[in-house]
Amino acid sequence: MNRMMKLVTARRFAQCCRMTPVPHHILSDISRIVGERYVTTGAGLEPWSRDWAGTVEWSPLAVVRPADAQQVADIVKLANRHHLSVVPVSGNTNLVKGTQAEGALMLSLDRMSAIRQIRPDARVAIVEAGVVVQDLHDAAAEHDLIFPLSFGARGSAMIGGVLSTNAGGANVLRYGNSRDLCLGLEVVTPRGEVMNLMSALHKNNSGYDLRHLMIGAEGTLGIITAAVLKLFARPRAYATAMVAVPSVDVALRLLNRVQDETGGAVEAFEYMPRSFVDALLARFPEMRPPFAQSYEISILIELGARAPRDAVPDGEGCVPVTAHLEDVLASLYDEGLVLDAVVAQSEAQRAEIWARREASAQILRVRTPMVENDIAVATDRMAELLRRINSVSQALDPDIENTGVAHLGDGNLHYVGWPSRDDPGLCRAIQKAVEAEVIALGGSFSAEHGIGMSKLPAMAAHKDATALDMMRSIKAAVDPNGIMNPGKLIPGE
Repeated sequence: MNRMMKLVTARRFAQCCRMTPVPHHILSDISRIVGERYVTTGAGLEPWSRDWAGTVEWSPLAVVRPADAQQVADIVKLANRHHLSVVPVSGNTNLVKGTQAEGALMLSLDRMSAIRQIRPDARVAIVEAGVVVQDLHDAAAEHDLIFPLSFGARGSAMIGGVLSTNAGGANVLRYGNSRDLCLGLEVVTPRGEVMNLMSALHKNNSGYDLRHLMIGAEGTLGIITAAVLKLFARPRAYATAMVAVPSVDVALRLLNRVQDETGGAVEAFEYMPRSFVDALLARFPEMRPPFAQSYEISILIELGARAPRDAVPDGEGCVPVTAHLEDVLASLYDEGLVLDAVVAQSEAQRAEIWARREASAQILRVRTPMVENDIAVATDRMAELLRRINSVSQALDPDIENTGVAHLGDGNLHYVGWPSRDDPGLCRAIQKAVEAEVIALGGSFSAEHGIGMSKLPAMAAHKDATALDMMRSIKAAVDPNGIMNPGKLIPGE
């Protein structure tokens, strides 16, 4: 953004702020709850008034930063009295306009950032919603444990946000989504009551699972303020490789073979096509290409070894899990299923391999116009989905450039298309065509980024009508005044 654009944006923002002043008596009441220094209005709202990607701007009434669940509850009660919309925000790393808050109170949980307990024997962490994911990684590591949720925004994304969107990431294949990593929750309901579901139990068959109802609800049914999360033994060693394969179907055979050979030790299985690698090297020319020559399909595969027999180097310094992966890849090479492979021999080489994959946000989102879909199909349908995407997108725009990356092990594709002309109608037509092909293959138009406002048209078009009716009924019953993150998740809400 150049200087003139910044000035125009700042001027527009200031004008919007003057249009939506906070009633003085409401501001005073909020300040009495959290303290005046933790209520932001006016020009101070600018950092809170746009999404991470810079695609949308808004003008909130105020940003409120409570210190605990009771303050959150008191704010929600006040909002109910005055019929004010409440939009919770954590790290604001969402990609679907989930924190857009025009004329609403934005409730930031960044002060609620305590890691209350790490219980190594139970392998659980009790944390507040404002804990940054990377901070939990670091705290768990002090006990030789891991919290396995990992993605590019882990240095700013917060626990409340990842649970509210049921975030995924690169390690879903072995550990599951956020939903699978959560044992208990503390939630402030839309009526301003604190609901204590902070159980560390793995079995608790005592009625409706309200915890799962809140996870993935994107703040529309309540505000997550704390959680009990699963921790796992930290792998004693990793084996990480870039592998070139002739097709996606062959890649899945590779995955299944390695899973069978290692007892399910595959932690990540990431797909990167030639188009992505070319874009990566053009954007970061200092990066080394994954192979000496270019291939159509590159796969990042990583194994995590927990048993000492797989992780302790032998007398020649060879790590068994790495040697095992090399042997499997050599066998597949002899069968013609692997075209090339580079196996990391050091932590620096492992980091270099991961740097390619984790640069995807900087690669895929820097060009405009852009079409993107966060979609999922069963893993054995991925090759057909890619073929169909190329067909329908090129039928609409013969000169479109298609690319993307995928968590291939769990069937999640992040498709990006760069149309040949800046035509919003064309972009939406391509996006809808891709969604239709996903649905035809039994997949989902939303895999791991949530719904927010961006995917409301897809929800209206593709979500089962009976399921939508039930969602609306639940929303109306739990949040009768409709104050909790309105306009998100449920079309027509």
